[in-house]
Amino acid sequence: MAEISFDDFMKVDIRTGIIRRAEPFPEARKPAIKMWIDFGPEIGEKKTSAQVTAHYTPDGLVGKQVIAVVNFPPRQIGPFMSEVLVLGLPDAQGEVVLLGPDQDVPVGGRMH
Repeated sequence: MAEISFDDFMKVDIRTGIIRRAEPFPEARKPAIKMWIDFGPEIGEKKTSAQVTAHYTPDGLVGKQVIAVVNFPPRQIGPFMSEVLVLGLPDAQGEVVLLGPDQDVPVGGRMH
């Protein structure tokens, strides 16, 4: 993978948010969950979908703090417009485990 400069990294706006609402996304090609994430007063609430059904249910996601890229352009996923990219890592089977802080932090905080 090509190296990037620190200035390039700083162009990616990665923030913490809290999932306020989540529901199944049956129209998606692969099993997914739609989420509405609160990033605080500066950014507000943004929506996304993610293929995280192996480890999460919609009810279990509500109230969870996550990390997301908030400055990508919106992306149409079937009938749903995704506005942010939640970040995760693959487990041993390749299923997504969401990234989040290990302590409660204020929503909207920028990663540094």
